[in-house]
This record gives sequence, structure tokens and C-alpha cells, in this order.
Amino acid sequence: MTTSALPRSTAAPQRPRIDRSRAQRLATDEYARCADLLARLEPRHWSAPTANTGWDVRDTAGHMLGMVQMMSSRPQLIKQMATSTRQARRAKAPVSIDFLTALQVRQNAGLTTEELVARWRALSPKAVRGRSRMPGFLLGRAMPEAQLVGGQLERWTFGYLMDVILTRDPFMHRLDICAATGLDPQPTAGHDGVIVNDVVQEWARRHGRPFTLELTGPAGGAWGSGAERITLDALEFCRIVSGRGEAGGLLATAVPF
Repeated sequence: MTTSALPRSTAAPQRPRIDRSRAQRLATDEYARCADLLARLEPRHWSAPTANTGWDVRDTAGHMLGMVQMMSSRPQLIKQMATSTRQARRAKAPVSIDFLTALQVRQNAGLTTEELVARWRALSPKAVRGRSRMPGFLLGRAMPEAQLVGGQLERWTFGYLMDVILTRDPFMHRLDICAATGLDPQPTAGHDGVIVNDVVQEWARRHGRPFTLELTGPAGGAWGSGAERITLDALEFCRIVSGRGEAGGLLATAVPF
């Protein structure tokens, strides 16, 4: 499908709704939680299939490391973005993200699992610094490429990418790995609950309809007072609105991760 065949949102570019200092704390904590999870994986876990089509846990971890590599090094950022953009244009694809993630899986496929975990621990602090150092005047600017969310193209600011999406991405893949392996994601209100709340607030803005939402578990809470009532686990809510699992009604409203 080409870009011209897809509907395009007329909304203003997406912006972060959390302040930068909190965003940086969430990023630091999320990277640490991912490091701990990767270190907990047993040999049998790495080949378990995940919700990401065609990816096992090892592939998912390779992509996750690729994102950290991209944000920890300007040359890596330039190389990965240029390569994936070129491939997407050659294929006449509407967006380049699938080419980017596939590139990241390939470039890390030769690492042992021990090397992958070690590089994650070494590079994730640099990735946080790389994300935090983007100049303020760029954060409010729209990214040049539109992103595909819920079947339509929309615009994001660089700040939304840096402060929101690049933390939601490892958060969601941490949940993917736990779902594939049976390991406990060990959610907390102080970390996962903050991410969940931000997702809920964005989900509510996107559909704009009355609702009552009760999310259970340590990361849960209650929102709204409308007629449509939804009750489910907080982490499962995030998985559903990300496109994982069956969704109906307001839960069909997509939120990017």
C-alpha cells in the first residue's frame, strides 16, 4: 500500500503530555527493567514466539537493542534512519518503521545472548542521554515522515518520539517477552502506572467519547464516568490498544507504542 492510498489525519502533530524530567526518569527506569528481564531469560526462553509476527524473543531483543544503539550514537542514528528510509522509498512503502526494525534485528543477530544483555546495560544510559540532549527548538517540530496509527497516517513531533514513544516501545516489548515466556513483568504503580496513565489519557483524547475505565493490577486505576464501562488488567489494556489481541468498541482506538 502506498502513502497516497492511506487516509491522513488532519490533527495537529502529537506532542508529549509529560514533562521532560519525568520522561527521562521513565526512560532510565524502563531500560533498567528491560535489562533485568533480559538477564532473567533462560536459554529456552530466547526461541519462544512473541506477538510480533515472525519474531521470537531473540528477535524482539535484537530490535530493542537496535533502538538503544540508535539513540546512543549519532552515527548509528544517521545510518539506521538513512538505510531504512531508503529501503522504504525503494519499496514504495508508506512508512519506514518496519524496515528500521528489521534492520535492527539483522544487525544484532550475530550477538550471543550474553553479549546482547551486556551491550544493553552498557548503552542504555547513553541512549537516555542521547534522547535528553535533543535541542529544545527541535522537540516541538514535526518529524518529516508521517507515522501509521490505526490505519491512517498522522504527524508526530520529535518531542513525542523522544519522550513518549521511545519509552513505550521497550515497555511494550517487555510485556511481549513476559507473555511469551510466562515471566512476571513485575509492574509497579510508580513506573508502569505512570506509563499506563499516559496511555489512557491519550486513548481518551483519540476517541473523544464518554467512558468509565477500571484497570486492575499494580499499574491500574480508574478514569472517566461515562456509560460505556470497561474493566480489565492494566497491562492487557495497553496490549489491546497497541494492536495485540481482540478489540471492540472504544478499545479499537489505537494508541502507538
